[in-house]
Amino acid sequence: MITFGQKLKLKKIATPKIRPVENLTQVDKIEINLQEYFKNGNFSPGDAIPKETELALAMHVSRTAIREALSRFKILGIIESRKNRGMIITRPDILTNMQRVMDPKLLDGETMKEIFEMRLVIEMGLADILFLRKTEANLVKLEEIVAKEEQTDNKIERLKYDVEFHSMLYEISENETIQRFQKMLLPIFEYVDNGLHIKSQVQDAEYASHRVLLNVLKNGTPEEFRNKMRKHLYNYFEKV
Repeated sequence: MITFGQKLKLKKIATPKIRPVENLTQVDKIEINLQEYFKNGNFSPGDAIPKETELALAMHVSRTAIREALSRFKILGIIESRKNRGMIITRPDILTNMQRVMDPKLLDGETMKEIFEMRLVIEMGLADILFLRKTEANLVKLEEIVAKEEQTDNKIERLKYDVEFHSMLYEISENETIQRFQKMLLPIFEYVDNGLHIKSQVQDAEYASHRVLLNVLKNGTPEEFRNKMRKHLYNYFEKV
């Protein structure tokens, strides 16, 4: 029979490794405390927070420790210092920190592959937004890009027009976050393209060219566009 102590020992072995609270540094604890304070206090962008000295007194810690914890929030863009106002809650830019590390030289292959898959998912999901927000001016720009692409056999130029076409789709979405994200990912796209050895101009029976996508965007439906985009990106889906 397994004793209670043995059961407890087995349970501890099976439990995933979680860092015990007592191993947290003082600054870690202050950070957690401040995060709860900001959340429970319903702080909004523009609201001022107490001064370092007031926070130090309230938490019974040194001002140096408070300053170090606050610096972490500043790095994340959650708070910032304003002249004559002290520190205030800000609207964090969710892409800033991601942008700092979005470099193929800093990321491993698996991470870049997963980021590339995000691109495929986003472009497949743009259909409904594109049909809601497309304009004649947008379609004219896409037509110009496609016409230039069709008039050249130069691989570098065709890749350039490929980027321009897809960038224009993101622009039509009018979603600033999506547009910024796409620009950040361009180096990843290029790196993964090379790594997967995907030919940019595979023309089989299932392939949907930029011309096909444009015609569907002009006269088709979101569902048709989704299906054609899936065929346009078929080779990428096969590789990843």
